[in-house]
Amino acid sequence: MSILIKDTTREEREKIVADSIGNISGMCDGCMAGLADMYQDYIDGKREIREINMEYRARYVSGNGEKERPSCSYGE
Repeated sequence: MSILIKDTTREEREKIVADSIGNISGMCDGCMAGLADMYQDYIDGKREIREINMEYRARYVSGNGEKERPSCSYGE
């Protein structure tokens, strides 16, 4: 199965992202929602997942990403 924008519908892309991320409404303090937002351009058909992941990795390696991230540890 192809996950390219040209081969999928919006609904299929939403499912691909949801299945890949897992339960975004679980016991987390907001970090998973941010991750889901990161893939909105893919869902909207604007950018491929590969492009989004490459941009994220480039920011992570260069240190130009977010300075502070919320913790995903429940009950801290």
